[in-house]
Amino acid sequence: MKDQKMKKLRSVLALAGLFVLVTVRSNALVIDENFTNDPALDGWQTFGDTNLFQWDSTNQDLDVTWDSSETNSYFFHPLGTTLSKTNDFVITFDFSLKDIGIGTDPGDPYTFQIAFGLINTANATSGDYFRGTGYFPDIAEFDYFPNDINDYGATISTFFISDENNYSSGGFTDPLTLCTNTLYHVVMVYTAANQVLQTTMTANGVPFGPIEDAFLTPDFDDYYLDAISVSSYSDAGQDPDYAGSILAHGTMKKLACASPLPVYGIQIPAAGQVGFTGTTNWVYTLERTTDFQTWTAVSAPTPGIAGLMTLTDTNAPTSAAFYHVRADLP
Repeated sequence: MKDQKMKKLRSVLALAGLFVLVTVRSNALVIDENFTNDPALDGWQTFGDTNLFQWDSTNQDLDVTWDSSETNSYFFHPLGTTLSKTNDFVITFDFSLKDIGIGTDPGDPYTFQIAFGLINTANATSGDYFRGTGYFPDIAEFDYFPNDINDYGATISTFFISDENNYSSGGFTDPLTLCTNTLYHVVMVYTAANQVLQTTMTANGVPFGPIEDAFLTPDFDDYYLDAISVSSYSDAGQDPDYAGSILAHGTMKKLACASPLPVYGIQIPAAGQVGFTGTTNWVYTLERTTDFQTWTAVSAPTPGIAGLMTLTDTNAPTSAAFYHVRADLP
């Protein structure tokens, strides 16, 4: 089962009807969890308050509690390697919120985050790692902060923090509110060539956002990331004048990570065409669907090059259609 998951990752890398199917080298980094089976059997681990993360075998999802009154707690999977700013990667996850409340500790009345992303396990599990202090090196993360009594607006934050605790730029999208009982699909794609993290989202299948890009500045040193994680952070260590707290419940339907990317920089130069940046050692095929049940190859398999590529539907329909790019090793 685990070997099968290590061979293939399907993830949405662009919206507006453009989908990507990636078939990845067996020795590449691929973690693809859909919770149909006990994730502990696939290498997932918990740290901190393990009761915050419970696999639901009936609904085949992961029940998650983000409770800032508890110690730092993680549901995580080691990557088996360490990613730095020179490594492309994609993170994708599906989640929904059952409820979310801030100021749940009367002494910490302001907002606090729920979090998903990549961590450095040695740092994240150390006894002096507190998000509220502003010092939490080696991280790439998606955070959501609900609106609070200051009324700054609910915020989605996507960002990096380096080994020397330098922050990336951009990545703050507000106001943007997450609703309960809504399935959110998130895709975060980092490309080392331009050092930009692009994030796209859908809400119940409809485009949501847009989400601001995060990017590394010239003085950003580097980060070292070795695990993918759903993270519930302690609210300890905050400045009491700005301290926040949170209690939220939700479910994870999918959690995946892959590196490197055989397809990125997707664009649509003309109807029936898909442009992208490819790489050598892969073979690319354009496929089309109108019902998301059956995919049909509409271009010949094309050997990859390290640069811009365009695949064309040789018989493009006049009605609406959806495309994805398939990347395979020969």
